Amino acid sequence: MTTLTREPETPTIQEPPFGVNEMRLDARQWVAVAAIVLGFMFLAPRLWKRVERFEPGPDYRIPYALSSDYWLYQRRIDSLSDPSVVPVLGDSVVWGEYVRPEGTLSHFLAAESSASGGRTRFANCGVNGVFPLAMEGLIDHYAGSLRDRKVIVQCNVLWMSSPKADLSAPEEETFNHPELVPQGFGKVPCYRADAATRLGYVAHRNLGFFAWVSHVDDVSFDQMSLPKWTLQQDDRDPPGTPNAWTNPLRRLTAAVPGEPANDPQRGPRSPRHRPWNARGTKPQHFEWVNPAKSLQWQAFQRTVRLLRDRGNDVMVILGPFNEHMVAEDQQPQYRGIRDSIAAWLTDNRIAHVMPDTLPSEEYADASHPLTQGYDDLAKRLLNDPAFATWLNTAR
Repeated sequence: MTTLTREPETPTIQEPPFGVNEMRLDARQWVAVAAIVLGFMFLAPRLWKRVERFEPGPDYRIPYALSSDYWLYQRRIDSLSDPSVVPVLGDSVVWGEYVRPEGTLSHFLAAESSASGGRTRFANCGVNGVFPLAMEGLIDHYAGSLRDRKVIVQCNVLWMSSPKADLSAPEEETFNHPELVPQGFGKVPCYRADAATRLGYVAHRNLGFFAWVSHVDDVSFDQMSLPKWTLQQDDRDPPGTPNAWTNPLRRLTAAVPGEPANDPQRGPRSPRHRPWNARGTKPQHFEWVNPAKSLQWQAFQRTVRLLRDRGNDVMVILGPFNEHMVAEDQQPQYRGIRDSIAAWLTDNRIAHVMPDTLPSEEYADASHPLTQGYDDLAKRLLNDPAFATWLNTAR
């Protein structure tokens, strides 16, 4: 006789309709959440300006480490409430790549003006690593308060010294400040960012909250996003302590950091602060780009028009390029480019000066003066009749 055995029944487990940590919001609650998030995005950057101390002095310039902190740059421009202060816009030549803050063009312009009885002050609004295509985006999106005043803009022909520098070369190229260049596909041939990256940059430029978040990351979290920072080690704690164990609120600072008191990369004591030919460098051949086809020159033209459309009285300083570094057989080509730029400025009735080339020993490279070079350049500008007339003519 066969005995049938029955398999034990598996008890049925009743699953909950949803997890214990899950919460479902109705339409009214979603509206409340959206209001809270949008309110935070709107208020946080504005309240932060009241919390974070920012006191730029006469020779203030955006610190090198914060060159891509465009929220800070906007705050710098907004701080120029005195219409008698003349902002000086430009790249690292204005910023002062090889010199200390007290060795820049804006410093010597203010010092020479004061010594001669003038009261005009000059503000260093240059950004290290910026170029005309990036400056256009910087002025368009982060310098909206720059209106109805005198403004100096420096024009550096170095950005037309090769297709690579002009960003018109077809090969992909990595460059500074990609967030600021036009984000449309094909507008900058060497720029190959994907759509997600471009859309992210557009959001940063048009929504101040994201620029503020980047500012907090740069100032408080070693120029890293908060998630990336948590994976690092905190240098303020004993070695080996991961940031994930650290309260991030401890890192928030109540003041914008300034430049280091002793910068080994800049100033007369720096090994970099010496003439361009001290290392045996010889005059060079450049792959000059015709201004009519130059992306950088076209961007510079648009920037000047934008500043003028905002009611600004613009003065363009053409140079100071190191002509000593240009090979003799290329001198006519270089001068032709320089003269075509001056012709456009003249045709469009834009005040400009084209100062004579500085002595060779006052240049650090193709376009950056040393401290004495900036001093000499300031004297030449203030003694130039066109510059003096522009400076002393009331708005």
